[in-house]
Amino acid sequence: MNKSTEIKKPRVAKIERNTAETQVSVSLDLDGEGKCVIDTGIGFLDHMLTLLAKHGFMDLTVKAKGDLDVDSHHTVEDIGIVLGLAMKEALGDKAGIHRYGNCFIPMDETLAQVCLDFSGRPFLVFDAAVPKVQLGNYEAEMTEEFFRAVAMNCGLTLHIRVLYGSNVHHIIEAIFKAFARAVAEATASDPRVKGVMSSKGVL
Repeated sequence: MNKSTEIKKPRVAKIERNTAETQVSVSLDLDGEGKCVIDTGIGFLDHMLTLLAKHGFMDLTVKAKGDLDVDSHHTVEDIGIVLGLAMKEALGDKAGIHRYGNCFIPMDETLAQVCLDFSGRPFLVFDAAVPKVQLGNYEAEMTEEFFRAVAMNCGLTLHIRVLYGSNVHHIIEAIFKAFARAVAEATASDPRVKGVMSSKGVL
């Protein structure tokens, strides 16, 4: 079969996770158009996940119900867990992708950078002073926990840093946008990549 008639395997996943604290469902298409349906009960997180879909060129559905009468912790973390699992499943064996992604995003007074590697070795470096404030019913400090959950469950080496910034909304939004673009870069198909981008032959 030549390249012109080759059928590309869809990079999609649907994951559900139910606990005594949360019920989370995520559907993901890495080769989408930025379409999304987001309903987490946390308005600020809905906004961030909408940005993730749009700037990451992915179609994303996230539906969650959690114990928000306690706080946003369990819901935000569990959404991160399920999103990480969905990304891992959608990528499969990671054949033909760039593997690495890097992006700087400015947002007014803020500058954020995300560097990542779909290495199979989960790790998070979070070098960002996010003030411990409430944005609606979202605890801003949960931003680090969200990305830790994504990284650990996806097998993603993830470095996040905010070089400077003062507005908390801008800081977190710049992080999410930089993450989205870095993911889009790392998961992009490249015909030069034969198998996986690793001298070991496996990721």
